[in-house]
Amino acid sequence: MKIEKTREIGFCFGVKRAIDILEKVARERGGVETLGAVVHNQQVLQRLAEIGVRVAQSVDDIRGDVVAVSSHGVAPSIEEEIQARHIDIVDTTCPFVHRLQTAARRLAENGFFIIVYGDADHTEVKGVLGWADGRGLATMDEKFIAKLDSLPRRLGVLSQTTQIPAHFTEFVKRLIDSAFTKDSELRIIDTICHDIRKRQAAALELANRVGLMLVIGGHSSANTNRLSELCSTATETYLVETVEEIRPSWFQGKHHIGITSGASTAEQTIDEVLARLEALASN
Repeated sequence: MKIEKTREIGFCFGVKRAIDILEKVARERGGVETLGAVVHNQQVLQRLAEIGVRVAQSVDDIRGDVVAVSSHGVAPSIEEEIQARHIDIVDTTCPFVHRLQTAARRLAENGFFIIVYGDADHTEVKGVLGWADGRGLATMDEKFIAKLDSLPRRLGVLSQTTQIPAHFTEFVKRLIDSAFTKDSELRIIDTICHDIRKRQAAALELANRVGLMLVIGGHSSANTNRLSELCSTATETYLVETVEEIRPSWFQGKHHIGITSGASTAEQTIDEVLARLEALASN
């Protein structure tokens, strides 16, 4: 059984940056709190907890005088609430998420109603809508927008950073067909993360050459779920968070196995999965 990893695997730039910042602050201060999970990966959070990184579920839950904003970012109103309590902010927001936030703010300031192609319940998307100052919504169904009672004439369309580019393109095409009317103005900005784009392309290329793909990452991770969704269009695919979830029966009759990971998956977890697969292959 041949086991092959994608070129793009392990922590992305934004996650590595966030964790490096947290580790530095935790060492200097003897611990630090984060507002919400810094990444959606339980194994990474457990390792951070071991060096004194505590997750505060809300602003009211912050106990100390410093808090780190997660890589997913927050709305300006949340930052203002934290500052009003005289709590210092350590900003670990991913630069690609910050680019999305800035785009939302500029479009809103210029009179556009913001449409974010993404999961309305995701932390990143909630924060981005906050940067739109109440002039926006998030959806992955263009029909929902067309049904609005009074659709604004000027629409700005953005994407959650971890979405699949081809799906965003199709969403925009359908939005134009269903909601674009006379005198309308539509401004579209591609805000999908460059790293996620390369990771998805590498995973799909490998998925087209193997008999089975394993996507390693958190079950609650948006980018990991998108990877699994994408790979499943090409071959049999399983999303596993830890090595314990692997079932030997998956690999019966499979001679070429592909491995990729979400952007917040640690190398240690990937190595554990590879060791398990190599053990299965040797048997």
